[in-house]
Amino acid sequence: MPGTTVEATFAFVDLAGYTALTEAHGDAHAFAIVQAFKQRTLDVLQPGERLVKTIGDAVMLAFPTPNAAITALRRLLTTERVHEEAVLLPRAGAHHGRALAIDGDFYGATVNLAARVSAHATPGQLLVTSAAAVAARDEGAVVTHVGAVELRNVSEPIDIYDIVVGPTTTSTAVDPVCHMRVPSDGDTAVTLMWEGRAVRFCGLPCVARFAADPRI
Repeated sequence: MPGTTVEATFAFVDLAGYTALTEAHGDAHAFAIVQAFKQRTLDVLQPGERLVKTIGDAVMLAFPTPNAAITALRRLLTTERVHEEAVLLPRAGAHHGRALAIDGDFYGATVNLAARVSAHATPGQLLVTSAAAVAARDEGAVVTHVGAVELRNVSEPIDIYDIVVGPTTTSTAVDPVCHMRVPSDGDTAVTLMWEGRAVRFCGLPCVARFAADPRI
């Protein structure tokens, strides 16, 4: 098969509720929103980062590193939230790995998994797999382990992480195992009482590792 194997972080971003908006306001209005979304996507991309293609109201993006992907996706989702024309919340998913590059497009399991992660996100949410979660930690983002999630047409459950997109007033702590910044209160906080103190974690895998060896 012709093509070149590359390693990159792939992401899909779409506008939640686009179909309902089209039915309510018509094709022309919906198209204008998609065009504005596409332009704002291009505005946040840096050299070496690509808008690979548009698929209806979705865009497929490729980044050279997970850190580049996290920076751009957080900026894009924040921009969409505050822009006066953004009446639909975007949702995004990203996964890092190897893919086959052919004629300007990318193919393979890595790309498919990125699409599945995106489809699992809710409006306004950024979901990523492990490599991008570590990059989000490096960027200082608040990270929460969603769990090992079963995705359509993916044979094994995949660990997925929620990345807080913009500034947050949520109190945070540092997971002693993976050193990610995590919520210290609220519904998403994962807490273990240890020797009379509350220890916060990104999710159950880190809780298990800590319980097995608290000296981590």
